Amino acid sequence: MTRVLILYSSLGSGHVAAAKALSAAFARLPEIEVSSEDALDYASPIYRRAVTESYEQLSERLPQLYKAFYEGSDIADLEKSLDNNLTWARLERPFFRKLETLIREASPDVIVCVQQIPSRLLQLLNEEDGLVRAQYVVVTDAIAHSTWINKGVNGFFLPNDLSKNFLVQRGVDPTLLHVTGIPIRLEMMEPKDRAEARSHLNIPSDKKIVTLMGGGLNSRRVRQLVKDLLAYGSMDTLVVAAGRNETLLDALEEITSTHQVTLQKVGMIDYIDDLIVASDLIITKAGGLITSEILARGTPMVIVDPIPGQEEQNADVIASAGAGVQLRLLEMVAPAVEYLLTHAGRLRDMSERATLLGKPDAALAIAKHILAHWQADSLQAKDVTPFADVPAD
Repeated sequence: MTRVLILYSSLGSGHVAAAKALSAAFARLPEIEVSSEDALDYASPIYRRAVTESYEQLSERLPQLYKAFYEGSDIADLEKSLDNNLTWARLERPFFRKLETLIREASPDVIVCVQQIPSRLLQLLNEEDGLVRAQYVVVTDAIAHSTWINKGVNGFFLPNDLSKNFLVQRGVDPTLLHVTGIPIRLEMMEPKDRAEARSHLNIPSDKKIVTLMGGGLNSRRVRQLVKDLLAYGSMDTLVVAAGRNETLLDALEEITSTHQVTLQKVGMIDYIDDLIVASDLIITKAGGLITSEILARGTPMVIVDPIPGQEEQNADVIASAGAGVQLRLLEMVAPAVEYLLTHAGRLRDMSERATLLGKPDAALAIAKHILAHWQADSLQAKDVTPFADVPAD
């Protein structure tokens, strides 16, 4: 039985979703005992509160300051970045004694880190107790920031070739870099028919459907955007998915359907995949997980209000691939949506490019790769010849 421990930090919903996807993927494999833990649950309350509040304040309320910090802390020189991350680990370690206890008591064979904080702490544990823990890092941003790079990592799993090239240029060993995509829910591997998805949602099969993912957007800005979209009337149905945005439905309470457009407003839902499949076009932020799910279904995107830093990079990758468009001015969204919905060839081309960029099997591919290579390394350590057909990627 191979024991796998997945560590993440609940700074943003993307890391949590990626960890859940990986946990489900490992659970499908034979002879695996998998557990998934939020590293912040094992941090001191002072540290947890400070880090969480700082992230929320900077990313949501002071985005330009967040961008300055994000870009300023990205160190191009490999040795300097490794030293910097090690310094951060030493500073953070006193706040994570419970996490150290968890790791020692769980005694996992393999640790998979889906966020930077637990990965850099593992460096100190490996140095101190000398135990061999295979550590793999799953990057959930389109471009890997230098804080993802730590000593003792057996492999990095990356969203795209661009991210791999960046790390190679920085001096990371190319044999450690594997392009798999960002891990998303396993159901994304199963094909879905648009007509069936619309039937499940009671949406007409022959109409134009646009979905606005409002979970991470400013409620006031979404309110104006919905008004603009309804005024243009270029779609038949507009679905606004509020998700975790608790104030959005209240902000939209007085806005109703028009004679041209049926407006549907939903909160937290468990059928987001059906909604993605059913839509002709998705309006969204550029979170790594939600955009990966949309790409996996081949649905074109209009990206708005990305958080400066990693979300801007996500948006750039999608737009440059032709799978979506990124708009800075919210006033341009409604006319852009109208243009795309009335140019079927352009929308079809975006869908094809999204499908090429999407990697619906990322979670399972990562799990299989880690298991195969860990087993091969274990056999080599015992002077046993490993099986010859272990995939390189």
